[in-house]
Amino acid sequence: MIKTSFKTIIFFLLFSACQAPQLKQNPSGDNPDTNSYKPLARYWWFASEIKKKDVRYNLNWLKENGFGGVELAWVYPLNARKKPVDTVYTPRQPWLSPAWQEIVEYTMHYADSLGLQCDFTLGTLWPFGDSYVLPEQASRNFSGDIQTMRLTWEHPKQGYVVDHLNRKHYLAYLRRMIDSLPDPGTEFKHAGFIDSWEVKTELLWTDHLDDDFTSIYGYDIKPWMDQLYEPENRDVLYDYRKLISEKVIRFYADFDSILRASGFQSRGQCSGAPCDIISAYANIAIPEGEAMLYEPEYNQIPASAALLSDKKFVTAETFTCLYGWPDNYMRQEQTADLKLVADALFANGINRIVWHGKPHNPADYDTVNFYATVHLGKEGALASELQAFNGYLSEVSAFMQQGEPYTDIAVYLPTEDAWMKGEMPKEKQFIWAKEYYEMRYIYLPEVLAGFQPTWINNEFLQKASYKDGKLYCGQGTFSALYVGTDHLDISTLLSILKLARAGLPVCLTHRPEQAGTLKHPGWDRFVDQLLDLPHVSSEFDFNITPLVQGEKCPPFRARKTDNSLFIFFAHPNSKGLKFPLEYGQSFTVDTIVIPVTIHYQNQEYPVDLTFLPYRALLYSLEDGKLKQVELSFEPKTPVVKPRPKDFEERWLVK
Repeated sequence: MIKTSFKTIIFFLLFSACQAPQLKQNPSGDNPDTNSYKPLARYWWFASEIKKKDVRYNLNWLKENGFGGVELAWVYPLNARKKPVDTVYTPRQPWLSPAWQEIVEYTMHYADSLGLQCDFTLGTLWPFGDSYVLPEQASRNFSGDIQTMRLTWEHPKQGYVVDHLNRKHYLAYLRRMIDSLPDPGTEFKHAGFIDSWEVKTELLWTDHLDDDFTSIYGYDIKPWMDQLYEPENRDVLYDYRKLISEKVIRFYADFDSILRASGFQSRGQCSGAPCDIISAYANIAIPEGEAMLYEPEYNQIPASAALLSDKKFVTAETFTCLYGWPDNYMRQEQTADLKLVADALFANGINRIVWHGKPHNPADYDTVNFYATVHLGKEGALASELQAFNGYLSEVSAFMQQGEPYTDIAVYLPTEDAWMKGEMPKEKQFIWAKEYYEMRYIYLPEVLAGFQPTWINNEFLQKASYKDGKLYCGQGTFSALYVGTDHLDISTLLSILKLARAGLPVCLTHRPEQAGTLKHPGWDRFVDQLLDLPHVSSEFDFNITPLVQGEKCPPFRARKTDNSLFIFFAHPNSKGLKFPLEYGQSFTVDTIVIPVTIHYQNQEYPVDLTFLPYRALLYSLEDGKLKQVELSFEPKTPVVKPRPKDFEERWLVK
C-alpha cells in the first residue's frame, strides 16, 4: 500500500485555483476558492455597544486559530437571560440603525482584510421577526394565537415572528432586512443565513389557508383542525401537511432569490420545517445540516438535496450542545469527542464545518459565554488544540469538496409516512420537537451498507432521466431505486412507474397504500403494473456490487473527479452517535482492523482498514493505484466521566 502526505496531494488539488488569474488576493494571501475548506464560526454579538477594537480582537483570534470565516448572529443582551428576566436596557447600536449598519460594515471589511468570509443571520435570534413586524404580519395558529419574539437584540422590547406562509408578509420582512444591510463590495462573498425552523408548527395557519385548501381538496379543513392528529384522520393530516409544505418551500425559494437579487448567496438549515425537506434544502444555495441536536445521519438529507440540485457545498452547524442541552461541560469540551462528531458528519456528506460557536468578548478577555455549548475562546479547554484541529477539518473538507459525490443507489425518503404519523412517542420527543415530519429518526436501509445511497423525493424523480441503464439527476448517477415506504402519493407512484417502465430496477419492499383523501381510482392498477415489471422486486437483489464490500463496514463518503476517487472512512466509533455524547465517549485504546474490498471501474482493491485510536482514514485511487493519504492530527487522550447522579435531561418531554 502506497502512502502519501496530505500536502503532496493538496498541492495538485489547489494548483489551478491558486493560479487562476481572475482571482485577486487580499493582504492575507487567502482567496475565496482555497479558503472554502476552512471552518466557519458562528459569532454571537450580544446586544451592547460593539466596539471596533473588540471586533478586531475576536476576528484576529479566529484567523490565528485556523478559521475561514464567521457568521454574524445578533442576539440578546447578556442580562436578558437572568432569572427573573432583567428588563434594564443595555446601551447598544439600535437594531438596523445607521450606527448598527456602520459597525456591521466595518466588521465585513475587517474580516475581508484578514481573508475571512463574513456571513450574517438575516434577523435577530431565531426564527425571523422583530419589533417592526406588525401583529397582522405575524405567524399564528388556527386559534389565532400569534408567536412573539423575546431575547432578541431589541430586548426588552418584544416583537413578532413573521408569517412564513404568506408571501406578502415575509417578503416585506426580507426586503427590509436586505435594505438594512451594507454592501461593502468585499472580495469574499457574503451569505445570508437562516437557522433551523423554530416557528411553532402545531395547527399552523395563515390568511386564506382554508380557501386554498378547499380549492385543492374539495372540502373544508376548519372542522378537522381540532382533531387533526387523531389516528383515523391521517389522510386529512396528509392533505394539510402537503399544502403547508408548498407554502414553506415557496418561502425558502423566495429567501434564496431575494438574496441572489441583492448580490448575496443563501446558506441555511431547513431542519424542523414542516415540508418536503429535500425540496426545501434544494432551494438553498448552500444547504446546512446540524449536529448534535440532530444525529449525524440526518445530514444525509441536506447532502442528498445538494447533489440532486447540483450544489457543491454542504455545511453543518457542528458540536451544538455536545454533552446535553444547553450547556453541559461548558468550557470543558474535549477535542477527541468533537472529532468523533466531525468525522461522522464528513461520512454523512458534509464538506464544511460551522462551529457553534464564538461569543463576542472584549479585547484580551474570554469571560462571556453563549448559553449553549461548545465554547470557542482563549480560556476554553479546546484552545490548545484548536489550530491543529481546524487544520485537520480543513484537510478533510478539501478532499470532500473535490469533484462530485460518488453515488450508486437512490432511496425514496418516506415523506408520506412521516406526514401521516403525526406526533412521535414521548420518549422520542424533545421539548421543541414532537412530530415525525422532522425526519429525526430516518436511517438509510442496512441492506445498502457499502453503497453510497442518496435520499430522493418525487420532485427529483420527476426531474431525473433514465438512459443507458442509469438514472441521472443533478450530480447523481444511480443504478437502482429503493422504496421502503408504507404510503405514497399518487404522483410519486406514477413517477416511479414511469422510470421502472423505462428499465430502472426498483426495490419495492412492500405494497404501498395511497396517501391523502384524494383517492385515485387507478391506484391498485398502477401498483399491480409496477409489481409486474421484471426488474421490480421486493428484495434488493439486482446484482449490483457495492463500492466498499466487507463485514462491519465503517461510515464512509466518496468523491470522484475525472481522474481520481477519494474515500473518507470515519472511525468505527463514530457510527450511530446519539444525543447527547457522554463525556469522553471517544476514549479508546484499541486499533481496529477491518478488511474490505473497494470495487471501482471494474477493478478490485483489497485493503485492511487499520484504525488507530481516534483516527479516520482517507484513500485516493488514481491510475489503478490505491494510496492512503496521511491525516496526521491526533487529539489528546480524553478523560472519561460518568454522568453525575443529578444529571437532568432538560430537553426531554416529561
